[in-house]
Amino acid sequence: PYVIVCNHQASLDLLGMVEVIPERCVPIAKKELLYMGTVGWACWLSGIIFIDRHRREAAIDVLSQTARTMWRENVR
Repeated sequence: PYVIVCNHQASLDLLGMVEVIPERCVPIAKKELLYMGTVGWACWLSGIIFIDRHRREAAIDVLSQTARTMWRENVR
């Protein structure tokens, strides 16, 4: 398993990055994107994992769960 870190400049950049990253990769995005109407809906449908950057413990929990799933299922 591996993690690709991308520093995108705008919220819509994430949709373009989805086309570039390899198959079986799942982006992690800030939870605020979920509430951006059509963009949030498209992100949710594409399986993006959302983290709440304002609640540190919740963000760590989501990332820990994701890492455990990647390790358990040997997913990249």
